[in-house]
Amino acid sequence: MLKIAYQGVPGAYSHIACRELFPNQEYIACDSFEIAMEMVSEGYADKAVIPVENSNAGRVSDVHFLLPDSGLHIVGEYFLRVEHQLLALKGAKIEDIVSASSHPQALAQCSEFLHKHNIKAVARIDTAKSCEKIVLEKDRTKAAIASKLAAEIYDMDILASNIENANNNTTRFLIMQKEEIVPENDGGKYITSVVFTTKHIPAALYKVLGGFATNGINISKIESYLLNGKFFSARFYIEVEQHINTKSLQYAMSELKFFSENYQILGCYKAHPYRETRFD
Repeated sequence: MLKIAYQGVPGAYSHIACRELFPNQEYIACDSFEIAMEMVSEGYADKAVIPVENSNAGRVSDVHFLLPDSGLHIVGEYFLRVEHQLLALKGAKIEDIVSASSHPQALAQCSEFLHKHNIKAVARIDTAKSCEKIVLEKDRTKAAIASKLAAEIYDMDILASNIENANNNTTRFLIMQKEEIVPENDGGKYITSVVFTTKHIPAALYKVLGGFATNGINISKIESYLLNGKFFSARFYIEVEQHINTKSLQYAMSELKFFSENYQILGCYKAHPYRETRFD
């Protein structure tokens, strides 16, 4: 039986992603993304399932800082359709709800509903964790935004279903493990994730990106964030639509290496079928 680590408590969307990816395995709830990754790097879990971005609320904060230093490799991705429910204690009515607590991402994804019903948003560390607190407080004026699974686990009523702003609300997860696995290139669609810092010379980033352009490789994602609190030192995270072992990507990586102070390939993995409509 595999041991799968995730951030949150039972009923969280990360827990749901783990269940869908790896049915009937052991799921280890962790207080933070860092702890979930450490569980894998220290051998207490086989894999970690970590959310990195949402189609409506953007990237999940802190995760990209942790990826390069985790010692783990990305071996897959998963897209989960997120359906938010307004949950409250048994017998509560929606007109009695004064506040709703959840993870900041979930609150942002349901902002229109909350505004319409004049419900105050209260940020918590986790969606399902918000349910725990409400059950303990026994306050029928407070609600949580969480999953149907959370409603079952914490025995709460669903006052409103699918309250997210957009009906395509989707969260992307990365599957990470200690062992590096580079899948055989079977001609399918692959994603390669890389982090790097450029040399402090004019147009270094331009020349790095130019290496991908001249080799016909699409960069599907590029993000930057400061290192060590320094405003002049940035790390870049990119995802390219190419298998790492193709000649074109090897040529592009040679260009990247020349204009970078350091780089790290975080993983090469099969593109999830969710991407297929865009690839086509």
